[in-house]
Amino acid sequence: MPVTAFPLRVKSPGGCFRKRPGGRASVRETEEGMMAREPYYAPVSPLAAGLSCTCPRCGRGKLFKGFLTLAPACDSCGLDYGFADSGDGPAVFVVLLAGFVVVALAFWVEVTYEPPLWVHAVLWIPTILIVSLGMLRPLKAFMVAMQYHHDASEGRLDRGS
Repeated sequence: MPVTAFPLRVKSPGGCFRKRPGGRASVRETEEGMMAREPYYAPVSPLAAGLSCTCPRCGRGKLFKGFLTLAPACDSCGLDYGFADSGDGPAVFVVLLAGFVVVALAFWVEVTYEPPLWVHAVLWIPTILIVSLGMLRPLKAFMVAMQYHHDASEGRLDRGS
């Protein structure tokens, strides 16, 4: 019976043992029937990987091939991004965060200066576009990095005996 995963403890620079993010090292069976370990990569902070839009495993490869389109795999370590499904999560967070900031600023400008409506249109339409588009890519990268870090996958029903 082939082993598919096992707990991995690695020695950190401080000398103590800790579990790798996700808690498992992947093991695959080679053509000769031998077990081969995947190479170890130092843990990358999901926040750092998200803000830099890089691979959540190695922290070096590009995560996106377009503005919001994920690359098929990391060009540095070869991690397949097929596991990543951020869905509408980044868009929801962008709407909530950007909406809160821009509406609060618009309210403050209205109360403080009482400008005409066209000034609000000139100020806040470009602002909401810049803030929304500026936050969308890093938040999507952060969600993908969190999925990798916590070894998240799609839910499955157990249809066993």
